[in-house]
Amino acid sequence: MERIESGNWASRLRRFVRTAEEEHCEFCSKAIASRHAHLVERATRKFFCACPQCAFLLGGSERFAALRARADALHDFDLSDDEWQGFRIPIDLAFVFHSTPAQGPVAIYPGPAGAIESPFAPDGWSRLVAANPTLADLDPDVEALLVNRMNGAREYYLVSVDRCYALVGLIRRHWRGLSGGAEVWEAVRDYFRMLRDDVETKDRVHG
Repeated sequence: MERIESGNWASRLRRFVRTAEEEHCEFCSKAIASRHAHLVERATRKFFCACPQCAFLLGGSERFAALRARADALHDFDLSDDEWQGFRIPIDLAFVFHSTPAQGPVAIYPGPAGAIESPFAPDGWSRLVAANPTLADLDPDVEALLVNRMNGAREYYLVSVDRCYALVGLIRRHWRGLSGGAEVWEAVRDYFRMLRDDVETKDRVHG
């Protein structure tokens, strides 16, 4: 099984769809290194590879936002089972972020066909932020709360949104049959093992 390696998540997300021999800036067509900047189009949530110049000129504009690496575990996250059920997200694996075009919070969960958007009441998000003030610092369109409550887990992370879409792509790639099959759920477990490793490594370096 293919493991998810740390670093440059957006590049790996694009390789779920295609593998290129040489990567180019998708704005000016300049050849770029394998580790490079990425932008997300706010309205479509599409990711784009960018050279340093284009990333500087376009990142943070009304149309595009620049991605930056983030992986923080929330060990004392305040969210009860009843509150989670009240959000009416049909599975226990989802991410939530503030969407500029939607002018509010958006919840997305992975499925066999890709990302599925679920309504997320603004008042529910307000209560969640009040109980967990660190959520107020999330950068719109590019940072998300990633929730893993599968099989009794209670894991919460603040991550760059490309990591979340990498999980969506991973599930879509490995899903088999009606229930997904053993391979896809092992891939999900592997994803979170690697994410925990990334968090622990960052904490050691900065701690």
